[in-house]
Amino acid sequence: MAKKKYTKPPLSFQDQITQLQGRNLTIANPAKATAYLQSISYYRLSAYFLLYQQVKDTFNAGTTFTQIVQTYMFDKELRLLVFDCIERLEIAIRTQFIYCMALHYNDAHWQDNQALFINPFYNRVGALVDPYNDLQGIISRAKTNRKPEVFIKHYIDNYNSPANPPSWMCLELLTMGELSHIYRGLRNNSDKKRIASFFDVHHTVFKSWLHTLTYVRNLCAHHSRLWNRDLAIEPDRLLKPVGNWVGSRYQNNKRMFYFLCVIKYMLNRANPTNTLTQKIDDLFKKYPTVPVQYLGIPSDGNGNLLNWKNEPLWQ
Repeated sequence: MAKKKYTKPPLSFQDQITQLQGRNLTIANPAKATAYLQSISYYRLSAYFLLYQQVKDTFNAGTTFTQIVQTYMFDKELRLLVFDCIERLEIAIRTQFIYCMALHYNDAHWQDNQALFINPFYNRVGALVDPYNDLQGIISRAKTNRKPEVFIKHYIDNYNSPANPPSWMCLELLTMGELSHIYRGLRNNSDKKRIASFFDVHHTVFKSWLHTLTYVRNLCAHHSRLWNRDLAIEPDRLLKPVGNWVGSRYQNNKRMFYFLCVIKYMLNRANPTNTLTQKIDDLFKKYPTVPVQYLGIPSDGNGNLLNWKNEPLWQ
């Protein structure tokens, strides 16, 4: 398709209100709507317009500005809930990573053993993949930082050998993405299996889930939309669950609800008393006008959503 010149002009807040009204959106309180546009922006809200428009740039009859804002607020609260869950999982993953490697090799400084990591290679886009040296670089920068973490400073002030702090200090420096990268970079599948076994997941599935956790964590950190999103990095399907899981109709791993199932499955191992089912149910009830089916919750074929709470995983 031939490209064209972008010619849309900037609009004042009043012109934005006028445009929305001209597109059949009901705005009961224009002053309040203007305040929302001033703090959120028209463009950011527009991501929530599409499913309320069967015809492009024309809102379905009866659609209100309040309904759009409610959808936006629902997504915001979902994002905060997911972000909190990922934080809990990140800490548990880091703990198992450290524990399994240090205990198995009886070595507090296993992260400095290059033999435990894959050999460097260039990927399909020509970038060097070198997990061992990437990890060493993170540790080195932490040690030479003008204001190092307190635990790093304590080590370098009190010990001269080994050169690096123990693994339980070093891995605290890693982000979720860096944990995922270092996990993929372990040479031995047996090491990966030991770490993944805590979560009752095959190590290849666990590797995929770490990648998706990183991706969604970054979406949350940048305040990006979760509602009505196709996941660019899909979590592998869990084909051989240990314990409670969801039925075949819930296997759309391109959508957010499958990812919520992944979080729940992992939390059930890391925090068996978690209340994620209740929190999601409360969120859905708080915003009854938001079409939650666009998270990927399946229907019965007649337009009725299946009761996700009846699935063994969520009970």
